Amino acid sequence: MEVLATLLGLGSVLLVVGGFVGLYLSRQRTLSRRVASFACQLNAGEQVSRMWQPGIAQYTRDRLLWWRSLSLSPRPARAWSRSVLTVEDRVPLGQDDEEGRPLMLVHCRHGAEAFQLMMSAPAYAGLVSWLESGPRTPGRPLA
Repeated sequence: MEVLATLLGLGSVLLVVGGFVGLYLSRQRTLSRRVASFACQLNAGEQVSRMWQPGIAQYTRDRLLWWRSLSLSPRPARAWSRSVLTVEDRVPLGQDDEEGRPLMLVHCRHGAEAFQLMMSAPAYAGLVSWLESGPRTPGRPLA
């Protein structure tokens, strides 16, 4: 009887862990396959630090959404309005991502909030195109 109880307990734990792993993998696949989504890392704050959070960003009609990679939440962790978001600077890092594309460090501002995004050069080109194609608000500089 003890062996049976142990096996049932172990099976229950494995089922729960397998469920969480399945949810995580499903979420990652869903986010990364959305139209206008790209992998990028976020560093919130004025200074570039080592506190990079991996994630997936997606352009929508009027917002840039960002989801943490290490999360099960269906909601984005951050959202920036297109009309307020500006790119202040970009710095080529001299490194390549896992697909061999050059990485860029992009300094952004959303109102009073400053943050950095690390993304591939093609993702940066998409970000700038998306910003430039949006409606202009008075006093907002081009990227």
